[in-house]
Amino acid sequence: MTKTEPTTTPNVEDPKFGFNTYAEKLNGRAAMIGFLITLGIEYATGQGLLSWLGLV
Repeated sequence: MTKTEPTTTPNVEDPKFGFNTYAEKLNGRAAMIGFLITLGIEYATGQGLLSWLGLV
């Protein structure tokens, strides 16, 4: 019995939505920017973010 293996690799595009490399990089960058903005707000106002928003 002979093995049947494909001769070429299919050209599959990355998905445009869902969990893919680009989405995870973008999410990480947005989280870093949000963290830096939070630190800036806390430094500028002298109070934590939750108290600055009036939640505590």
